Amino acid sequence: MRKRVTLLVMALPLMASHLAVADESSALRAKLEEVATLKANFSQVVTDINNKEIQKGSGVFALAYPNQFYWHLTEPDESLIVADGTDVWIYNPFAEQVSVMDLNQAITASPIALLVHRDEDTWAKYSVTLKGDCFDIKPKSVDAGVESVQVCFKDNTLTQMVLEDQQGNVSSFQLSDQTSITEAEKSLFKFTLPEDVDIDDQRLNAVN
Repeated sequence: MRKRVTLLVMALPLMASHLAVADESSALRAKLEEVATLKANFSQVVTDINNKEIQKGSGVFALAYPNQFYWHLTEPDESLIVADGTDVWIYNPFAEQVSVMDLNQAITASPIALLVHRDEDTWAKYSVTLKGDCFDIKPKSVDAGVESVQVCFKDNTLTQMVLEDQQGNVSSFQLSDQTSITEAEKSLFKFTLPEDVDIDDQRLNAVN
C-alpha cells in the first residue's frame, strides 16, 4: 500500500517524430494551464498484471499551480499525500509514520507530479502521446517509479488518471464533483505534522 501511495505522492529517430512529440507535450501543458486549481472526489480501482481487481478506494484530490498537491485516500485504508510547493509529505496513520522528500524527488518517482509543474528541464524527461481525449506520459528513464501515466480530459476538465507501475499493476482514478480551489481551501496544501509519529526524512538536504 505504501509503495502504491508513494507512487501516488508523490513521463525518435525521425525529425517528424520529434515534432509530433513536442506538439503533444505542448498540447498537454496547455490543457493543464487551463486547470490551474481543482478539487475533486475520486474513486480508485487497482488491478494486477492479470487484470484481477485487488483493491478499491475513494477519497479527495486537489492541486494548485505551482507545485501544490493533495491526495487523501479515505477508503479502504487512510493515507495522505501533501505537496506544499517545496516538500512532499506522505502520512500513513495506521503505521504512524510520515515520510518527507524533496519535490523534485517526487517528480522523478512519478510523472503525476507534472500536473502541477512547468519546469522545461523536468518535462524534457518525459514523452507525451495523445490518444483521443487522453495523454500518455512515459518517463524516458528506466529508473522511474512508474511505467506510465495516462490523463484524460473532457474539454478542459480532468476526468481520469491511470497509473501503471513496473510490476504491471494498474491504478485507475475517476474524478467527480470538480470545483476550483477557494481561498479557504488553500490550507489543504499545508501539512501539519501529527504528534507521536516516526519521521522518515528522505530529503537530499536532510541532516542524518
